[in-house]
Amino acid sequence: MPIKSRIRTIPHYPREGIMFRDITTLLKDPVGLRTTIEEIVQRYRTEKIDKVAGIESRGFIIGAPVAFALGAGFIPVRKQGKLPAETIGCDYQLEYGHDKVEIHVDAISKGDRVLLVDDLIATGGTMEAAIRLVQEAGGEVVECCFVIDLPNIGGSKRLRQQGHQLFSLCSFED
Repeated sequence: MPIKSRIRTIPHYPREGIMFRDITTLLKDPVGLRTTIEEIVQRYRTEKIDKVAGIESRGFIIGAPVAFALGAGFIPVRKQGKLPAETIGCDYQLEYGHDKVEIHVDAISKGDRVLLVDDLIATGGTMEAAIRLVQEAGGEVVECCFVIDLPNIGGSKRLRQQGHQLFSLCSFED
């Protein structure tokens, strides 16, 4: 079952000219959801993964069952102000302005091997900030994992040029 066939495209959302890739159609499909999680878990089953960090919010949906299946802990990477205890944060650029993601200061122990998970990579700004948080906390990024890569936007290329390993289940070139 091809994952890509279960992803809905919504033209001109959230604004004119954008082709939004909506994974809610993949998530509502029991076979699609199971296949997505199983394919990701299969890739990392033989790796030593201490923690899976899922980026808000769809990265939570994918990352938590992956962590469970791998016997790893789960770390939510949240937007600023959403976590209740002491945090460390990293600012990143958006197309118009900036944002910030955070993790709890005690989420990662020195030397933890961390798999980063999100639903898609476009510009790569959010993932780049998450990578910096993991490294600042003393963790080692094993790989950045996505359901979807949008290679024409350039984020995956930029992260690879910085030396990061990336994996995606499918890509949309247009």
